[in-house]
Amino acid sequence: QVQLVESGGGLVQAGDSLRLSCAASGRTFSRDTMGWFRQAPGKEREIVGGISWTGVITYYLDSVKGRFTISRDNAKKTVYLQMNSLKPEDTAVYYCAAPDRPFTDYPEYKYWGQGTQVTVSS
Repeated sequence: QVQLVESGGGLVQAGDSLRLSCAASGRTFSRDTMGWFRQAPGKEREIVGGISWTGVITYYLDSVKGRFTISRDNAKKTVYLQMNSLKPEDTAVYYCAAPDRPFTDYPEYKYWGQGTQVTVSS
């Protein structure tokens, strides 16, 4: 069983930055590709991006490329989402996710955190 706890959300103005953190426990973190998702009101959940278990591969939603960066610290069992140049359309609940199986670069995600709210005012 994997437990995920996100933190770092808040209310910011357009153009500001935030860094979200997701602390993982319950499994060997360094073996897991990790993902970040978001869900805005009235919309389906979408993947923001992910970082492979090796840390070599990262991928992003087109609308956040160049603004968001995902990184990981295996010693702290934490994955981060650095969000710069935030826009009102980035407003959503952000979730981190862990996969069903380790050692997979593009996994199915099975475990979810409780989410953290990010609100960007114009």
